[in-house]
Amino acid sequence: MKIINPATERVIRNLKTDTVIQIQEKFKFAKEAQLIWQKQSIDDRLETVKKFSHLLAKRQEKLAALLTQEMGKPIGQARGEIEGAQARINYFIENSSRYLTEEVVWEQPGLQEVISYEPLGVIANISAWNYPYLVGVNVFIPALIGGNAVLYKPSEHTQLTGLEIQRLWNQCGVPEGLFQTITGAGDAGQTLIDLPLQGYFFTGSYTTGQAIYEQVATKMVPCQMELGGKDPLYVAANNSKLKQAAAAAVDGAFYNNGQSCCAVERIYVHQSVYHDFINLFVQEVKQLKLGDPMDPTVYIGPLARKQQIDVLQDQIEDAQALGGKLLSGGQAETRQGYFFQPTVVINTNHNMKLMTEETFGPLIGIQQVKDDKEALTLMTDTPYGLTASVFSEDQQQAREILDQLPTGSGYWNCSDRVSARLPWSGRGHSGFGTTLSHLGIRSFVQPKGYHLKENI
Repeated sequence: MKIINPATERVIRNLKTDTVIQIQEKFKFAKEAQLIWQKQSIDDRLETVKKFSHLLAKRQEKLAALLTQEMGKPIGQARGEIEGAQARINYFIENSSRYLTEEVVWEQPGLQEVISYEPLGVIANISAWNYPYLVGVNVFIPALIGGNAVLYKPSEHTQLTGLEIQRLWNQCGVPEGLFQTITGAGDAGQTLIDLPLQGYFFTGSYTTGQAIYEQVATKMVPCQMELGGKDPLYVAANNSKLKQAAAAAVDGAFYNNGQSCCAVERIYVHQSVYHDFINLFVQEVKQLKLGDPMDPTVYIGPLARKQQIDVLQDQIEDAQALGGKLLSGGQAETRQGYFFQPTVVINTNHNMKLMTEETFGPLIGIQQVKDDKEALTLMTDTPYGLTASVFSEDQQQAREILDQLPTGSGYWNCSDRVSARLPWSGRGHSGFGTTLSHLGIRSFVQPKGYHLKENI
């Protein structure tokens, strides 16, 4: 496997991929380690997680630089991702005992009813390249706290980061084999699916997620899917802070080069503020600095995958053929690396791929609407259901719109935001299951009810 720097197109390293036999051996060791790990108290497990978090902070600069080299994330955003991961880890450290400790839910003289929370066993964490630390800790941290072993399959685009994560766990003193990184591409993931694991947690595209789910369903084990999105943002009429709304919308659309499941991928603007919003939005976009991702002043680095350039170009050409107007960008940079200009298209409609198909890049379409009703109709015109945003000075108005949207998260005057305190989940083609919050803590354990009656 060749690890390529998307900013230079040079090979960083060559890795040997795991064979089927090696992955099967890793599963064997994971089963043995899990039996040891689940016998440790939750307090002892939490101490180990604290050590991992400490090492993550201590080596932040090295880890951020490696992430920037192998997937192109600007160095400032790479540092921010690791800091964000630490914040989520702290949430799990502070809250897991509360939600995993055995609890007496009812009792009377001679009888108790008790709920305990048992680990699933050995789980697969098939993770994503766009936020390997953030989407990773959503799964492997609560999984390990809950007493599970983890076979961690990073994306082939962040394989080096995955190996570094394993090294950190090894240095924390976890039982040998408890956390193991699987090296390889789709064939390695398929081997994991073929194994008799006790849970599957996937982050990635709808197409791949659907294929995994269909195969895992017959196993009758927990399966969780965090998939893609075509997340809408609506700018309502009553909006005196239009400049702030435009800046927030640009950040939601272009942060991490638009390579986020919950990135803003389509914008609807009330006709009364449409032209003013577009002017402010384009001004903000033209200030985004594109270039070497190791430069801390750069906001737009290269795309992680070369093939995505063709996807973006196709959506732009399709939109222009159907009446879309290009206001900025519109093409790949004529330089080494997978760079694509931040692009804005207006006069869009839902006959265009740009407004209906996942983009996953620095490209956004903006459409004018006459009222809230039309905005709501267009926002719901999608099989995806991850997040949605409404920018308005009226919270009640925003809630009325958001309450009618089949999404896992709703944003008022913000977007592309994730909090460890709130559940992270999708609807429809955006997946199912929950990470984060107390619900996410319990996604990696199985409850057992005890009826404890004294012998009378």
